[in-house]
Amino acid sequence: MRILDLALKDLSQMLRDKRSLFFIVVMPIIFTLFMGFAFRGISQSDEEVDNRIPLALVDPQPDSRLNKMFFTRLDSSGAIKVMVMNENEAMDAFRKGEVAGVLVIPDGFSEQVEAGNEAQLNLIAETSSSEGQSIYQLLRVPISQLMSAVEIARISADLQSNPAEYSPAIELAWSKWDENSKLSLVSVEQAATEKSSDWTGGNPYNQASPGILVQFAIFGLITSAQILVQERKTRTLQRLMTTAMKPWEIVAGHLLAMFTLTFLQTILLVVFGQLALNVNYMREPLGTLFVCVALGLWVASMGLLIGVIAKVDEQVILFSMIAMFLFSALGGLWFPLEAAGGAFAAIGKAMPSAWAMNGLQNILIRGLGLESVWMAVGMLSAYALGFFLLAVWRFGKMDV
Repeated sequence: MRILDLALKDLSQMLRDKRSLFFIVVMPIIFTLFMGFAFRGISQSDEEVDNRIPLALVDPQPDSRLNKMFFTRLDSSGAIKVMVMNENEAMDAFRKGEVAGVLVIPDGFSEQVEAGNEAQLNLIAETSSSEGQSIYQLLRVPISQLMSAVEIARISADLQSNPAEYSPAIELAWSKWDENSKLSLVSVEQAATEKSSDWTGGNPYNQASPGILVQFAIFGLITSAQILVQERKTRTLQRLMTTAMKPWEIVAGHLLAMFTLTFLQTILLVVFGQLALNVNYMREPLGTLFVCVALGLWVASMGLLIGVIAKVDEQVILFSMIAMFLFSALGGLWFPLEAAGGAFAAIGKAMPSAWAMNGLQNILIRGLGLESVWMAVGMLSAYALGFFLLAVWRFGKMDV
């Protein structure tokens, strides 16, 4: 209860400042509209971009029956761009970021599978990246269909005690799978192959809305972090330390207030994006909610750390602005990291802001389901825990 009372006191202070409300509510909306117009101009001038995920295919026996069937299916996909390479070329392209994954078909794969022996394809991809997750989902279906077509053909030949029936049976089974796949692919394939005019999924606000949402969640730290500075200046914090409240309860109360403010701001911008900008956050409402909660925890923990480090209001503003520009520029909030490439993209993808964008854009642009946000939520939670522990440690050493 004391933690809640402290949090309500902080929120009351924050919400009394009309200028803070302007920066928390009005400015994000203005910036979202502005960035959306900017992205629209970029996308309209770049309509020929190939949005397929590049996949290197290592196939030592391309003329084998199953290999050929599988390659034909992948090559016709609107989601995957197949690039046939040898193993050295493929791994070099993967290391350079030119392909999102490498699929290695082992030597003798077709013969082993058709003989009823176990044989596995080897996928090399970055499981923590959205493209790596997408490739795994996209390959799972055609591989399962290929194996089931082989099993169907084998059963058909055994039932008729006629090995000659195997070839027409596998061709028929595979053709049926092919027809069904063209009519109704699994949701991830539908989302990835959906016709769109640009990398934003047909709506420039799919980049602008989550980007500004994350950016201004960080910017909101100025208001919340100033509370701790003001408490030290007015000696309110010193009086709190003499009450029955334990230090961790004081920290938790301030953290709860910061989280609540950030979360409410985030939800407001999600609702605005959904209703006014046609950004479909509600396509996967639980996924959006989990990312927003994890984002709020990370930002609140970082705000808490800034609050215990800064000694004056000017330092709060300086540290918050540095955090906002650093995480915005490197985290892909202003432009997609895929467009940067190289070391910049590699560093950017490690940023918590990039994980927040990744989780939201898995829903908005890539059309993936709830399972696609768990990695982003986990990484944001890990960053939140790290910042929180630093804040608690610094709070214990703070001169009040």
